[in-house]
Amino acid sequence: MKAVILSALLFSSLLASAAEPPNPPFPLPEGVSVEEIGNYFFGRLYAENCAVCHGEKLEGAAQGTPLVGVELNKGDSLIELKRSISDGAPGKGMPAWSETLDKDTIDNIAFFIIEQRAGYDYDDFNYSGPLTVPTDEIATEKHSFRFEPVITGLDPLPYSIAPLPDGRILLTEKKRGLSIISADGKQSALVSGAPKGYDDTYILGMEQEWGVGWVLDVALHPDFEKNGWIYLSYGDRCENCNKLSRAESQPVSMVRVIRGRLKDDRWVDEEMIWQADIEHYSTMTDIVAGARICFDETDHLFFSVGMKGVNNHVGVQDLDLPWGKTHRVFDDGRVPTDNPYSGVDGALQSIWTRGHRSPQGLEYRASSGQLWGTEMGPRGGDEVNLLKAGGNYGWPLYSLGRDYDGTPVNYGKELGIEFELKVIEQLVVDLTPSPAVSSFNFYDGDTFPAWQGNMLVGALKDRSLTRMVLAGDTVIQRETLFQGVARMRDIETGPDGELYVLFEHNSGGQIVRLVPTDAPAVR
Repeated sequence: MKAVILSALLFSSLLASAAEPPNPPFPLPEGVSVEEIGNYFFGRLYAENCAVCHGEKLEGAAQGTPLVGVELNKGDSLIELKRSISDGAPGKGMPAWSETLDKDTIDNIAFFIIEQRAGYDYDDFNYSGPLTVPTDEIATEKHSFRFEPVITGLDPLPYSIAPLPDGRILLTEKKRGLSIISADGKQSALVSGAPKGYDDTYILGMEQEWGVGWVLDVALHPDFEKNGWIYLSYGDRCENCNKLSRAESQPVSMVRVIRGRLKDDRWVDEEMIWQADIEHYSTMTDIVAGARICFDETDHLFFSVGMKGVNNHVGVQDLDLPWGKTHRVFDDGRVPTDNPYSGVDGALQSIWTRGHRSPQGLEYRASSGQLWGTEMGPRGGDEVNLLKAGGNYGWPLYSLGRDYDGTPVNYGKELGIEFELKVIEQLVVDLTPSPAVSSFNFYDGDTFPAWQGNMLVGALKDRSLTRMVLAGDTVIQRETLFQGVARMRDIETGPDGELYVLFEHNSGGQIVRLVPTDAPAVR
């Protein structure tokens, strides 16, 4: 079975319905499918201009050096690659391409090269093939560890885990719902009374792993051992409840946040925390991304609501619409009066930040009192962000990535929005080429003491876990702890400081524990 078809969410720039789609740099030949379109656009430019010297697969040729598997003399960052292509090397027979190619073409070729150097294939989203978790010890700069399986054979699309104080783990699976993993690795039936997922597979006429009504993040209240509150974000699904549903005979959905408790493994005491107006619900062709949850130390709850899929550029900047935002409420759903848009006429009072495309991680850093997030860009431009009250994070006005047809991200003109770059909060870390960044964790346990205070950042496409060391608000060091295992959907710290990783894969999701194999390091 071919790798899962890339969703309309990802190729929204090509399928946008609010305006005519952008003109591709060249026509697509017969047989080139939607999921292959990015590689075709970017790869064709490389093939036409560079392959004769550097090889069709960047392996090198008689006239030129390899571009993969070697260090590049002029550097391998995106900026350095663009400069190298633009300036050329006339003394070695490479022309200054800036004299014959426009800036967009040079940028696209540089993107293609940096993606190929990273081993990314945008035709395969790492669902296919067997999932084999390494059994050998993995040595890193500060610690050595091994993977210890907790449970295998989960639904292929798990989303979130929350370790409980008693050694059990709460698990959400998008298409199923909430279940409990016992301390000895057994999965319960779905928790009765909790939201259940749906398995919709129709979107824009394509078979697609995307749906309305998925169960998403699960998180414990900071005082869970005292109050027992568990928080869930999910796609609240309804039919025939607004004009979209009636007109298209489709169910509609929008992120909703609730809380409840477990009693004899049943979901009880449910309370609504946040729900959008029904007019803002979306059909399957326009579902939103995001929906992560976290808390600060003063009973504030933060949650993310990403862009709408096909119309990914519409509404993200509008303060009267819920998507493309992070929100802040109290743990019981009340809206704080010190939120940045409190009292602003027409603005949703819960908004904390705006300008988000596809927020995938959201965590509060207690040591500094800061909210941080990870976010997927389009082709390039994945981000690690420090989320400041009232901050505008740029989408869809600005991005370091490019749209999938090779054009720069600049929907401001189409939307009639004028802005200055200085009003956009700049990212802390640019992750280009895009690893498809996912959730992350500020590690604060004792099991891996040399990692305390570090960000542990997961990725889907790159199938990796990266350790990032912070000095203040700056990442000063990065280390890949592992790579190429499986799509890493969530990472959480257990009550005793152990680390749990949630893998997503077509052959079945897995939860593994990272077990140290070295003596505890001294911080």
